[in-house]
Amino acid sequence: MTNSETKATLSFSDGSPSIEMPIYKGSIGPDVIDIRKLYGATGKFTYDPGFMSTAACNSSITYIDGDKGELLYRGYPIEQLAQNGGDFLESCYLLLNGELPNAEQKEKFVETVTKHTMVHEQMQFFFRGFRRDAHPMSVLVGTVGALASFYHDSLDINDAHHREVSAIRLIAKMPTLVAMAYKYSIGQPFVYPRNDLSYSANFMYMMFSNPCEPYKVNEVLVRALDRILVLHADHEQNASTSTVRLAGSSGANPFACIAAGIACLWGPAHGGANEAALSMLEEIGSVDNIAHFIEQVKDKNSGVKLMGFGHRVYKNYDPRAKLMRETCYEVLNELGLQDDPLFKLAMALEKIALEDEYFVSRKLYPNVDFYSGIVQRALGIPTALFTGIFALARTVGWVAQWKEMISDPEQKIGRPRQLFVGSPKRDVPAMDKR
Repeated sequence: MTNSETKATLSFSDGSPSIEMPIYKGSIGPDVIDIRKLYGATGKFTYDPGFMSTAACNSSITYIDGDKGELLYRGYPIEQLAQNGGDFLESCYLLLNGELPNAEQKEKFVETVTKHTMVHEQMQFFFRGFRRDAHPMSVLVGTVGALASFYHDSLDINDAHHREVSAIRLIAKMPTLVAMAYKYSIGQPFVYPRNDLSYSANFMYMMFSNPCEPYKVNEVLVRALDRILVLHADHEQNASTSTVRLAGSSGANPFACIAAGIACLWGPAHGGANEAALSMLEEIGSVDNIAHFIEQVKDKNSGVKLMGFGHRVYKNYDPRAKLMRETCYEVLNELGLQDDPLFKLAMALEKIALEDEYFVSRKLYPNVDFYSGIVQRALGIPTALFTGIFALARTVGWVAQWKEMISDPEQKIGRPRQLFVGSPKRDVPAMDKR
């Protein structure tokens, strides 16, 4: 953290003495007031439910400007990375190392990841312990956490080489575990990874091939999946990333930390948003029902919510949504699905939301979840697995954030404070007095 150039003076109306606190400037974004000495000097905590005004760490990985609709990975706009920045593994290298790879670095990185895509053969027994109808996210929480049982040769978080090996293993093995969860749910045999395919093509091969016939890679669909992964790779200090950092602050092993992130991502308010958006479309049913649905959305007493529109952080158009919209139309055209009823419904709803004053004035633009759910459905990915794809993409962000946290000399074990509103101290009464 850079030295403070200015200070803030906090005064109290209750007679407590004033206190000066340093103000730090980031390279971009809001300044932060260092309140670490607040409690020691005043005996007071700050109160910030949801951490809306609290910076819990300093980071150089991802930056979001919600008002401008801007997302940067290591300073590079997400639009440039998605359109000109190569495949997903280039973004992985960037997030992990701070710079885009040159040709030699990329070749070595891809080779390293590719050679770690297989999982231990005994992992199959873990899957057999789950019910076939188990939610894929519950399977992933268990199996990712179980990786620590097999790869205990890289669990020393204080060893830089161990951290690097664990990072590669997580990025490489997540597609294999997600594909295994899918295959197990539909009763098909597990498919081993192929080292001659790209990261995204290999994932689709493990998902959709079977022993009965050869699998043909469709490059348009592979590019679509790759874009989904790039756009979801990291998103600053969101709930699941904060969970990974909090778990990591205790010294937990990286596999346990990522499993904790997956558990948090499972929540419908976080990673389940694209699943919720598609469920909303299915509930609307047809284009004929949109007008009635919009009326319900505008009625505050109806309880009907518009899913896949607007964003907690972006107060403008989600920059990822523009890119995902392009991919959405490319995929629909490639697969000849323009006339599919659900997709026609989605496009009609999109048009209304972009033109209706009610939505425009509230900046309820379609977000990345709206389009990525449509694309994933077109790719053949079942709705229950949408959040699993999100976890696959976000793993690199979690790992990069975890590595940064471990290397930060200012990092301490996470321990939020509270405003206690329960009963003050009292004595336990005898049984006949209760």
